[in-house]
Amino acid sequence: MLLLISPDGVEEALACAKAAEHLDIVDVKKPDEGSLGANFPWVIREIREAVPADKPVSATVGDVPYKPGTVAQAALGAAVSGATYIKVGLYGCTTPDQAIDVMRGVVRAVKDFRPDAFVVASGYADAHRIGCVNPLALPDIARRSGSDAAMLDTAIKDGTRLFDHVSPESCGEFVRLAHEAGLLAALAGSVKAADLATLTRIGTDIVGVRGAVCEGGNRDSGRIQPRLVAAFRAEMDRHARELPATPAAS
Repeated sequence: MLLLISPDGVEEALACAKAAEHLDIVDVKKPDEGSLGANFPWVIREIREAVPADKPVSATVGDVPYKPGTVAQAALGAAVSGATYIKVGLYGCTTPDQAIDVMRGVVRAVKDFRPDAFVVASGYADAHRIGCVNPLALPDIARRSGSDAAMLDTAIKDGTRLFDHVSPESCGEFVRLAHEAGLLAALAGSVKAADLATLTRIGTDIVGVRGAVCEGGNRDSGRIQPRLVAAFRAEMDRHARELPATPAAS
């Protein structure tokens, strides 16, 4: 399981750099613009320069509307700025067809520029609260659009968490569907260390966190701390040793 950490700017990216041996992907977002809020192109560039060259940089392009051209341009901007993982929050897509339309544009725009870029179709465990596509539709949306991964996060950061909206069993189904489609499965949404046993058991490929590695566990007022990143990774490794993932297709 890969660990994705989301700093909100260059200062926190430097903290991630100090903990680089404990993480796999540095994710650029702007939390005050939403769950998958997009940060500025120059911030992506600065973070790319701040973290070790062997650590991939991911960038969110926002909780996007159903505007395929606009989103494709935003995704290309993230790739040009140095991100190799491009995450799109399908916030404004109310049907799978709309989501596929958006993601096909993103895939073409990004991969025409950089064929080895990694495109992530992201949905929301609490989709019922915002009216967007069903979480379990994401693997098929990602597959049909040519994306590389399907991800679930939470849209409304009000203290509720991934498993408050989608049960561990349904998350396991999400992972299974993603794997059957040849995709990676990423899960996030106020994930805590206590969730790692379940995430490991169901075969999650990428776990995304922010609050869990911030001082006080607060994604907004707390700052990422290298010691907390190291502690979270130690827990991940412990569960990987003690509870090998069950193949999602079994």
